[in-house]
Amino acid sequence: MSNNLPRDLTLYLLARFVLVAVIAWALSLAGVPLLVALVIGLVVGLPLGLLLFRPLNARVTAGLAKRNEKRARARAELRAQLRGDGQPE
Repeated sequence: MSNNLPRDLTLYLLARFVLVAVIAWALSLAGVPLLVALVIGLVVGLPLGLLLFRPLNARVTAGLAKRNEKRARARAELRAQLRGDGQPE
């Protein structure tokens, strides 16, 4: 399986921004001032995005966990080598 974290993260961020923009646009059409519409869009869009984009959120979370696991393993290997526990390659 290839590493799709950058693509998934970009898609997730763009989807969240588009959701906030759509909410703010709809509110501004209803006569709400733009700044207020943006604030409401942020407040409503954050939890709504978690629900609407759950599969994409799960992929991003899994990708971040995988990356952090690799980094922790590499860090542990480096520490072992610095202590002299690692085998020279």
